[in-house]
Amino acid sequence: MRLRIRGSSWLRDIGKREYAVGITKGILLYGAVIYLFYGSALPALFLIPLWIIYMKQWAEDRAAAKEAEFRNQFRDCIQAISAALKAGYSAENAIRETKRDIAPMFPPDKRIMKELELMVHQIEMNRPVGQVLEEFAERAEQEDVENFVHVFTAAKKSGGDSISMIRNAVRVISEKIDTEKEIQTMLASKKLEFDIMCAVPLVIILYMKMTFGEFLDVLYGNAAGAAVMTICLILYTGAYLSGRKLIRIEV
Repeated sequence: MRLRIRGSSWLRDIGKREYAVGITKGILLYGAVIYLFYGSALPALFLIPLWIIYMKQWAEDRAAAKEAEFRNQFRDCIQAISAALKAGYSAENAIRETKRDIAPMFPPDKRIMKELELMVHQIEMNRPVGQVLEEFAERAEQEDVENFVHVFTAAKKSGGDSISMIRNAVRVISEKIDTEKEIQTMLASKKLEFDIMCAVPLVIILYMKMTFGEFLDVLYGNAAGAAVMTICLILYTGAYLSGRKLIRIEV
């Protein structure tokens, strides 16, 4: 079963510990679903696609979180570059100065620090700064990075008031990132409500099994009951996937 993951370019930023936590959580949830809907481990092999779907959604969420984290880092980075250019630094020295300026803000293992370290190394190898930034944009595969690099390289080639052009681009990109951050903050409560609503059916089934198990016995251990619970599980999965689409807003 092959599933395409949105934001797959950011999967490499997910650490091994995060993967371990995500896989463990997925296995526990998968086991809980098998127990609640079937009361037997026999259907587990046939329902592996459910676990794959969950892990796909988990990977998309983590990739989106990594991208959002990087965009905040990138905003601070380009603001520092703009300030360095305004102070009279050349483009090459502005990148070096930016790395020094934001180093106290982010640990060395953060994506932006790794990128700045690589860019400074390439500049010290006498690589053209335009080419260095273009390669940075190719690695990031992020719209804001591409827009900034395009403006930066165009401004340096055209001459004139290039600093003003870059500062305007930095302002627009920063405002866009801040706006999306505000929207995501507003949606955080809705996402929490969605997670609670997804958990409610499972909690109800668990409560019924623990307190009034005899009423649910008819649904377990026979083909008719398994068919009914399978239909319920399909409807539940469809509602979950539809709900995720509704709460996902991109700016």
